[in-house]
Amino acid sequence: MLKSPEIIDTPIDADVVKQKIAESKISNIGTASIREIKRLIDEIQKTTGKQFIRMEMGVPGLPPTQIGVNAEINALEKGVAAIYPDIHGIPELKAEASLFAKLFLNIDVNPEGCIPTVGSMQGSFSAFITLSRFQDGKDTMLFIDPGFPVHKQQLKVLGQKWESFDVYNYRGDALKDKLESYLKKGNICGILYSNPNNPSWICFTDKELKIISDLAKKYDAIVVEDLAYFAMDFRKDLSKPGVPPYQPSIANYNDDYILLISSSKIFSYAGQRIGIMMISDHLFNRKSENLKKFYSYDIFGYSMIFGTLYALSAGVTHSAQYALAAMYKEANEGRFNFVEAVKEYGEKAKIMKKLFTDNGFSIVYDKDDKDPIADGFYFTLSYPGFSGEQLLEELLYYGISAIALSITGSERTEGIRACVSLVSRDQFPVLKERLIKFHEQHPF
Repeated sequence: MLKSPEIIDTPIDADVVKQKIAESKISNIGTASIREIKRLIDEIQKTTGKQFIRMEMGVPGLPPTQIGVNAEINALEKGVAAIYPDIHGIPELKAEASLFAKLFLNIDVNPEGCIPTVGSMQGSFSAFITLSRFQDGKDTMLFIDPGFPVHKQQLKVLGQKWESFDVYNYRGDALKDKLESYLKKGNICGILYSNPNNPSWICFTDKELKIISDLAKKYDAIVVEDLAYFAMDFRKDLSKPGVPPYQPSIANYNDDYILLISSSKIFSYAGQRIGIMMISDHLFNRKSENLKKFYSYDIFGYSMIFGTLYALSAGVTHSAQYALAAMYKEANEGRFNFVEAVKEYGEKAKIMKKLFTDNGFSIVYDKDDKDPIADGFYFTLSYPGFSGEQLLEELLYYGISAIALSITGSERTEGIRACVSLVSRDQFPVLKERLIKFHEQHPF
């Protein structure tokens, strides 16, 4: 329902919006999942014929990297579609992924531990399963939030436990005591966070990564680092292979980690569902008798590959592996600057944030520790007098979609998350017009 019932002159027909909300069977728009919001907006657009400013889905908005497309076509023409790929990945991809880790993260990971997954989501799902069975008595994941809502959905499906906290008020030195308050309970098997962060776009500092690492080692909790937005902190040039600065990572401070490296955003290759799970050499070879209760092996890496991953899928799409191998190879050899290709997201974010703040909105996660937040794939917004859930629903009448921060584990319940990827530059005048109207009709 509109916050001000007397306002009927909205860009999107209010009666249609109300009707479609009712038909969606969504009890609370503010707590709806990303996919539920997408379906609702699709229905409103279909009925009204009016295009929304789509900011709910974190999907690429750029063409796929042609290097990958060409390599995949070539692989298909050679007949790989008829052959099951090895569950642990094709040799070419594993070798290039290992080299990519060296050149862009400045870390050494054996190709054996570079394993293709059906997107990073299969990587996290597999990590949750295997980590919960790794050490007796450690059955709970800890999320440093805000974060990707589907990670918790995965744990719900698995029936596994988790705890979480919003890191907003615990940056820098304050992170230590807060994190340790959870780890000292002794039940935490793993710690997951994204860096850069979805949805807030904060980036952990080296100091904070060292704090996480020191405590993870002290309490033997395995860090799972989601690098879906690899090298997309555009404040630094992370694009040159073998040249510092490198993508910041827990791997510089810890021997036991799992890195999830997606191809969806950095290579705009989301549709082919392929990513890389990198397991550190030390963790790959760690043994645990507890694993033998569930797997044929007591070795973590083999249990992950031939136990968990094999149970979920008989390998990652064969042709997509050749595509990712080719993209890594071109990046590793300096012929493909994948960071330059995605800088458009940061440039759009800068413009869009100003359009919102010029019309009464505020950036919720506005600081990265003590520095101003970067411009990137996401940003967060609030508006006086609204909770995030109320604001999300109200903006539907103005043809603007997003998701509420409350579903990301954020304690900043006044906020929403906006994704810039699907908003084209030619929509900026429409966005400006709708925001001006929203601001006029919702004075402070």
